[in-house]
Amino acid sequence: MLNKNIEVFMGCDTGWHFASTVLFGAPFDSTTSYRPGTRFGSGAIRRESYGIESYSPYQDRDLLDGDVVDVGDLELCFGDTNAALDSITEQTRQILASHKRPFMLGGEHLVTLGAFRAVAEKFPDVHIIHFDAHADLRNDYLGAPLSHACVLHRCWDIVGDGKIFQFGIRSGDREEFEWGRGHVKTNRFDFSTLPQVIEQLKGKPVYFTLDLDVLDPSVFPGTGTPEPGGVTFDELRRAATAVCSNLRIVGCDVNELSPHYDQSGVSTIVACKIVREMLLAFQK
Repeated sequence: MLNKNIEVFMGCDTGWHFASTVLFGAPFDSTTSYRPGTRFGSGAIRRESYGIESYSPYQDRDLLDGDVVDVGDLELCFGDTNAALDSITEQTRQILASHKRPFMLGGEHLVTLGAFRAVAEKFPDVHIIHFDAHADLRNDYLGAPLSHACVLHRCWDIVGDGKIFQFGIRSGDREEFEWGRGHVKTNRFDFSTLPQVIEQLKGKPVYFTLDLDVLDPSVFPGTGTPEPGGVTFDELRRAATAVCSNLRIVGCDVNELSPHYDQSGVSTIVACKIVREMLLAFQK
């Protein structure tokens, strides 16, 4: 009798009842404004995770000792953005109802809105830490309010002023930056104020959303909207680990890998290692 071939992120096959973190994929890119392909990101991360080790010499921890379960990708409707977001919200809601942490692999950045809606229902005082090259604060993109260029504005609609902290931002139109000055806290270009924000948010519920194009394209070319002037791998690794190990992360996501724009495969491996380091940072 043949066994089912179930593809999971390396080391993330703890049984549901024993897991504290639930990994799932949201392969959706219907609102991508430049180069599509992020719908293939979550699958690529799972497949290529077996090209790295489960053990991290950075943290002296191993995924094989962890409590993570990967439940696979959602089957999302590409012709209906609202339906896709509703599916993500319901998946996240079910994970939270089981007192587990949802960890979503995108997909384009708009998928964050689906997960965040469920997180904000359960944790009304939730704050957001946002790593990205782009502000994503437009109220609409070409008339569409649901776009990966608008996702943080849509999250602001839920939580209001003073709850969103952005890092690495180096792209956006003038109106986004002008609007953002009065509504969110933005650290342009790097993570220089992250230690102060971590201290400020300790003990509070935090949603962490990481757009991988915060990395410089020389490190991570496999994305739909590359922006020169980004951070290094080690800068991102240290920052993401600090967030995950020091704050009460009630939900998180990693998004915007378009694997086919980097035929070397390096971008996918970079994504795998960032996901690994985040998952290990949650271990107590």
